[in-house]
Amino acid sequence: MSNGERLIVRYYVVRGRVQGVGFRWFVHREAAALGLKGWVRNTESGSVELVAAGSEEKLGELQAALRRGSRGSRVDAVEQSDLQEKEAEGLKSFQIEGVW
Repeated sequence: MSNGERLIVRYYVVRGRVQGVGFRWFVHREAAALGLKGWVRNTESGSVELVAAGSEEKLGELQAALRRGSRGSRVDAVEQSDLQEKEAEGLKSFQIEGVW
């Protein structure tokens, strides 16, 4: 990120058929390619949640990918909310959580 760009931290919940279809791996690949930091994981309710930190432009590209979804998935909704910039502290390169 250049000096002029603000670091933005955003929380997303993706609803639809997004578990058991490789969606977390898809998100990981897209986010890593964009150079974002953060994580993605399944929720007990059947959705996928993620936190991503980067520039507004890169987060916009990620959101477009989330709406498109992976092959075999069906995205019904993408909800997002901004987090405080300090939430980025401790975030490492993009990771998938909860994979054994």
